[in-house]
Order: sequence, then structure tokens, then C-alpha cells
Amino acid sequence: MHIVSALFIDTFEMKQAPGPSTRIDMTGVFFSLAAPSPVPVTIEPHLMALIYCQANEQGSGVFEVIFRDGFDEDSEQLARNVSPFTVEPGKFTYRLVRGALELNKYGLIFAHCRIDKQEWHKVPLTLLPPVA
Repeated sequence: MHIVSALFIDTFEMKQAPGPSTRIDMTGVFFSLAAPSPVPVTIEPHLMALIYCQANEQGSGVFEVIFRDGFDEDSEQLARNVSPFTVEPGKFTYRLVRGALELNKYGLIFAHCRIDKQEWHKVPLTLLPPVA
């Protein structure tokens, strides 16, 4: 299995299409956001990961997300989520993770995502000062 994509989003909607085929409408995809108030502040972004399981794979795994204060794996951990999942071989699934992140400064953080013990897939998010 592998992560096809991981993005910060506002909302999503699953829709059936002819075939049968499934469509995912994602709205408000973002890589930065203005803080709701001056730091220190808590933000709760939604991270959506799309995962594909090849037909010859088992279809079960563990999705792990660690929000870090940097790109490197030894950067400070801000929050962590681990969840087991199953997917039918040859199909896609999604995981939705909502991080509760207490931040003391503006700048860049990363969501480090992986399935089981695979390589990390890193998604950047920049916290900007509040809009006046």
C-alpha cells in the first residue's frame, strides 16, 4: 500500500459516479493559514490522505501521522495520531486526521505521514500571523 496524496482540506464530499465509480470533492485545500488569534494558539487542521492498495496486497495496515515543528524526523513532535485501517485489495481508501496543535510561533510545520513502517510522506503547513 502507498499514500497517493495527503493534503490539508476544509471539507470533502464522497459522490457516486457511473461505473460504479467514486468521486471525492475536496474544497479548501491549503498549505498555509492565518492564525485565528496571536500566538500561543491552538489550530485544528484536517489532513486527508488517499491510500491505494494493490490487488496483490493484504489490505490492512496502520496509518501514522506525526505533526512536527520541522522537516527532519528528529524535529519536535507537536501531536501524533495512529489508526489501523483496512481497504479492499485493488481499491482506494482515505484517512482523515484532525490535529489539535498548540503553537507558540508562526512558521512552518510538517505532517509526517506513513503506512506501517514505510518512508515518511511529509506535508507542509505554514501558520501565518492573524489578519488584522
